[in-house]
Amino acid sequence: MDTILRKALRKPTAADTVYLVKVGADLKNIDLSKDESEFVKREHRAKHNIIEINRYKNRIFIVYGDFNGTKASRLEDFRKQGNDTQVLLNKARIERIVISAINAAQEETLAFTEGLLLSNYQFLKYKKEADKKENKLEEVDIYSNDVSEEDIDMLRIVVEAVYNARDMVNEPVSYLTAMQFAEEIKALGKESKAKVEVFNKKKIESLKMGGLLAVNFGSIDPPTFSVMEWKPKNKVNKKPYVFVGKGVVYDTGGLSLKPSNFMDTMKCDMAGGAAVAAAMYAIASAKLPVWVVALIPATDNRPDGNAYTPGDVITMHDGSTVEVLNTDAEGRMILADALSYAKNYNPELVIDMATLTGAAARAIGPQAMVGMSVKSADEFDQLQRAGDQVHERIVEFPMWDDYKEQIKSEIADLKNIGGVDAGAITAGKFLEHFTDYPYIHLDIAGPAFLGKKDSYRGNQGTGVGVRLLFDFIKSKVG
Repeated sequence: MDTILRKALRKPTAADTVYLVKVGADLKNIDLSKDESEFVKREHRAKHNIIEINRYKNRIFIVYGDFNGTKASRLEDFRKQGNDTQVLLNKARIERIVISAINAAQEETLAFTEGLLLSNYQFLKYKKEADKKENKLEEVDIYSNDVSEEDIDMLRIVVEAVYNARDMVNEPVSYLTAMQFAEEIKALGKESKAKVEVFNKKKIESLKMGGLLAVNFGSIDPPTFSVMEWKPKNKVNKKPYVFVGKGVVYDTGGLSLKPSNFMDTMKCDMAGGAAVAAAMYAIASAKLPVWVVALIPATDNRPDGNAYTPGDVITMHDGSTVEVLNTDAEGRMILADALSYAKNYNPELVIDMATLTGAAARAIGPQAMVGMSVKSADEFDQLQRAGDQVHERIVEFPMWDDYKEQIKSEIADLKNIGGVDAGAITAGKFLEHFTDYPYIHLDIAGPAFLGKKDSYRGNQGTGVGVRLLFDFIKSKVG
């Protein structure tokens, strides 16, 4: 994150400043002239909640926050106002801003700043004139008695992690091959002090990860399997939480080739892997006393001469056999090997995150992710609460055994797709086959990549899942 974030030690006077208020009486705590005060009141009566005053030597922005509704809705309102304020700052070409919490609680001030900073993200690597970047904001100072240096450090880490995830998702496969993806994960580990080990193709073959190898058959680039671990000495858990992230760096569909317009955004098919790696970076950087492991199988899926085919029977890492009926259902093939490998950790809970099915995206759109759980009802409730607080919401789908019927195979232990109905659920049931521990499956196909800007989530890679997983693990600290 290029933007500097720090705590302001003095009350702002002549600086460009955002004042967070809730009611008209709060204006008394701002040095406004009579005319300015009357202007703000008129604008607020006209239902304008962000009011700009240009004093020529500096600008001030009065932001009215919502103090009604649930905590989750209030925090999301502040994040969105952070985004809307960032738009105004850009128009004014403002490079440094002070946020003054006149009447905003600690968490509201942090939510506003989070929305502001996430809105300031931009991916400029391939721009010819990157120096002419649209977003000019370079420094944000927070003036608040309620917000500590530790709060600011934590927010900086989380925003940086989301930026990292977005950068990886936005990279084209011409750069981000499976091997380069592993290098990016290693860099995150080095910076955060998390341990990273990358299995090469020979190691993957020795582990008999048949699903990952099968998807990779059509590629000229080898697969990777990255293991990222944060195991602090003061950990509060005896068994680790394990994240599994889908790392398909580009998906053509393989021999079950996608129509070309369905391929346009398929560089994002590793968004689950990016999210768990970036969440691990945040957890380790924040030194949360929780033992967490991330497993990220990675490859591209291409239709070369040796590509796996519909009709193939693949022997997976756990010895199960899978009849392949659609090579475009590749994500579950590589995740299955990782889920099986996760058994080695005797985990407290495993959460996988993947852009897995168009069915999930069609069911609920980009507003939320689909979630399913096995032997983890309490943990799923906690994860949903974390999702509500950071507005990365989870809609629960059933994991009923009725759906197993759709993935039964006549010639193998199971097949890799079900019928036309309940595609998101049958994908989850396929993955469940490879688990024997408390398990949560998250399908982020809807919110992972956006075709147009959506407030602070931005455009293209959103980094969805990073804040959710970080908040969930942070809740374990107590």
